[in-house]
Amino acid sequence: MDAPPRSNGLTRGDPLAGLLEGPRARGAFMIRACFDPPWAIRVEDRAPLTVMLMVRGESWIVPDTGERVRLRPGELAIARGPDPYTCADDPGTAPQALILPGAECHYPDGRPLNGSMDIGVRSWGSRTDGSTMMLIGTYLVQGEIHGRLLDALPPLLSLTSGMWRCALTPVLMDEIVRDEPGQEVVLDRLLDLLVIAGLRAWFARPEAAPPAWYAALADPVVGRVLRLAHDDPAHPWTVASLAAKAGVSRAALARRFTELVGEPPMTYLTGRRLALAEDRLRDTDDTLESIARQVGYGSAFALSSAFKRVYGVSPQEHRTRAAQGGASQGYRAGSAAETAPTARLNSGHSTSG
Repeated sequence: MDAPPRSNGLTRGDPLAGLLEGPRARGAFMIRACFDPPWAIRVEDRAPLTVMLMVRGESWIVPDTGERVRLRPGELAIARGPDPYTCADDPGTAPQALILPGAECHYPDGRPLNGSMDIGVRSWGSRTDGSTMMLIGTYLVQGEIHGRLLDALPPLLSLTSGMWRCALTPVLMDEIVRDEPGQEVVLDRLLDLLVIAGLRAWFARPEAAPPAWYAALADPVVGRVLRLAHDDPAHPWTVASLAAKAGVSRAALARRFTELVGEPPMTYLTGRRLALAEDRLRDTDDTLESIARQVGYGSAFALSSAFKRVYGVSPQEHRTRAAQGGASQGYRAGSAAETAPTARLNSGHSTSG
């Protein structure tokens, strides 16, 4: 299965699609978990995102804080790290295994499992025909999931069979147990597709509480500006030029945009530009000068200054860490949300940075 053609990073007129195009697994951890009750697995792997698709039987996802989720066949849960949680046949079942960073598996007392629960190709648990089966996919590296997407999600979400139908289940069931050349790439792309399909269905739910800008798309003024920012982030936008396009004054735009989106228009545009730069640093060999022009900065120096101010590392260091998988050791790639808004605001008002 070939990966779909890469876009230029811009999905015209559809900021939600721009958000969802981010997931790109690379050697993600995928497994078929098969158990008979009673069973429970404690997960403390600090992975940025894990998706759990119930095939047969039932399970509970129990976070340390927040509401627990019950999964039945065909239903999906997505856990956003780094918070730990427990998967079990019943919330009261004591964990039998502990999952740590890097997909390391131990007994609860710390002793390594040493493969004692391996039951086949990408299969784990008690027996392959156990009464419970769950397909699990985990993004191990932060850079594989954009910070803006992670920041838009709750720690744990679920989709019941009444909310969606997963046409991917038969394909995943077939592919996850294959051991053929290129299989890792096939599974990576299937995991991406599963996550995107699930999140698209979740964002459409009224209880989803999607990011503020998503609701703001319906506003005739702010929605217009959001689409301009996504369609052409490289344009040397100013508050004045955006306001002119929206047909309002600068003050009116700044006030309304901040009210609906939660940050000023130029701060939002800066986040969009730097997210695109982060994407290109990770996925292309383009020079920093080229990337700067593509995302709306007048020079490599301007982009580098803005990037380091928001992400805390230089673009080159970010690229090196992403290539080495260093993000899994605690470096959060792609999240501008943890930086002070004033720093983000100052980092990208124009193409001069």
